[in-house]
Amino acid sequence: MASMEEDGSVEEKDNNNKKRTKSAIAVAWLTFYNIAMTAGWLVLAMTMIRFYLQKSTHKGLYKSIARTLKFFQTVALVEVGHCAIGIVRTSVIVTGVQVCSRIFMVWFITNSIKQIQNEESVILFLVVWTLTEITRYSFYTFNLLNHLPYFIKWARYNMFIIMYPLGVAGELLTIYAALPFVRKTGMLSMRLPNKYNISFDYYYFLIIVMLSYIPLFPQLFFHMLRQRRKVLLGEIIVEKDE
Repeated sequence: MASMEEDGSVEEKDNNNKKRTKSAIAVAWLTFYNIAMTAGWLVLAMTMIRFYLQKSTHKGLYKSIARTLKFFQTVALVEVGHCAIGIVRTSVIVTGVQVCSRIFMVWFITNSIKQIQNEESVILFLVVWTLTEITRYSFYTFNLLNHLPYFIKWARYNMFIIMYPLGVAGELLTIYAALPFVRKTGMLSMRLPNKYNISFDYYYFLIIVMLSYIPLFPQLFFHMLRQRRKVLLGEIIVEKDE
């Protein structure tokens, strides 16, 4: 009969094997997911470029990519699940805010209000999102494969300095452009009296959403700056010490 020490050793080995198996499955899934998302946003980029080269105008561009955009942006909800179950070490709240704000922009603003789909601000945030996501998902993919090119790391931690403010500007200008149509039509609003005895005005809700960018944008932007310092400047300090 095995001793208690031997039993404990066997149990520990079993637990370690299970952890390694779970880790391998998680890495395989994350690699597949990030490759798929990189490909999806590359398709969006190529579709936008081809549309503009053929039409020489941005009008109608959103309609040409709407289905693909809605699919890949909505699938990003999976990332909140990744954080929640712990296979990605990122804040559930931060990820949730970023993903849900984009889904809101796609489904409840741009997709719902066709009159604003040809606004320059829509093209602005679409271009920013596309460049950002291609870089981000490429970074995650190569990082998981342990073959991360430096230029992708550099782009990941430097592009946001320009892209993030531009993306926010595009989103805010798009919501602002939507306000007159929302007020005129009363879309998604519920006014008293009604059987639920609830009042909701989508127009004022959008104004609150716009105001929420004031506290949220600096927090997320400075979070990325701290990550940049940690990743890029940390490496420079280590190299100097060596």
